[in-house]
Amino acid sequence: MEKKNKILNVEEIHTFYGESHIIQGLSLFVAENEAVSILGRNGVGKTTTLRSIMGLTPPRSGKITIDGEDTTKLPAHAVSMMGVAYVPAERHIFPGLHVEENLKLAARPGDGDNPWTLERIYDQFPILADRTKQDGSTLSGGEQQMLAIGRALISNPKIIILDEPSQGLSPLLVDAVTECVQNFCVKSGITLMVVEQNYRMALKVASRHYLMGTKGKIAGVATTQELNDNPQIIHDHLSV
Repeated sequence: MEKKNKILNVEEIHTFYGESHIIQGLSLFVAENEAVSILGRNGVGKTTTLRSIMGLTPPRSGKITIDGEDTTKLPAHAVSMMGVAYVPAERHIFPGLHVEENLKLAARPGDGDNPWTLERIYDQFPILADRTKQDGSTLSGGEQQMLAIGRALISNPKIIILDEPSQGLSPLLVDAVTECVQNFCVKSGITLMVVEQNYRMALKVASRHYLMGTKGKIAGVATTQELNDNPQIIHDHLSV
């Protein structure tokens, strides 16, 4: 089997908030065209891990590389320019800008035969095409999540990082967002890392899962098949 390039590689990072040592020696990787999740209880450091990768809360030690280039000490805007699209749980839709303006602000030219363009985003998310001149901040929660994902895609990144994409959504909207993620990632082969409290969604969109324990440490790694075959693993790592 062909060995794939590691788009994201995290080696033994230690991240602090002030004097609080949140991430204590975390290592993980995401290969090209792979979809990976981080699963764990609330408060174990999942979002802090993403903030470390994005340069929003840089680690004090350890190393992070994007497509082989060291990004450990880069600020967030520089990490973004390296080809990392981050969709935070809060979505950060720009108020006062309509849907199309939110998308155009993030647009970057893409490589390959089928880059993500405004037209392709609208094909993938028809609801956004219907709301193109509507203020993005007035969309429903599910529509805002689709806009945030569309804004990530139109930057034509090397990897998309999603933080709790199902947060605050009804079960029906969770299903809709899950389907969108499946369509753009699994079917299109986009490299993805997702942090999710809703493990059912994570199992649908990712093929490999890091199980985060206390102190921001990885307690195990499992495939979707392994977690489906042994629900006790989920219970041990996610139950309160």
